[in-house]
Amino acid sequence: MRDINKYEVFKKSHKLVLRIYEITKNYPKDEIYGLVAQMRRASYSIPMNLKEGGGGSEKEFLRYVKIAYGSCEELLYQMMLSRDLKYITVEEYEELNKRDEEIRRMLYSLIEKTKNKD
Repeated sequence: MRDINKYEVFKKSHKLVLRIYEITKNYPKDEIYGLVAQMRRASYSIPMNLKEGGGGSEKEFLRYVKIAYGSCEELLYQMMLSRDLKYITVEEYEELNKRDEEIRRMLYSLIEKTKNKD
């Protein structure tokens, strides 16, 4: 059984969730059930899937890490859309993009490491 709380990728993804919540508080009210909800869901899906997969077999864990990776990709587009709609600044986009990219790299590495255990 894995202690996911100790994984650096879990810690970083949790911080990203907190930042997404902070930033989306300033979105237009008409986006509360649209882009805001989607961004929040995609962001918290990352650490939630790591936690959910952490108690399973290597095969199950790999599946959940891949889902977390997909959520990172989804969030990447949502951030780009937010920037283009001018809901976030270019600077905020670059900050969030950098965090997302780091997490994606860590997840990719975890996927490769887990695949090699089979």
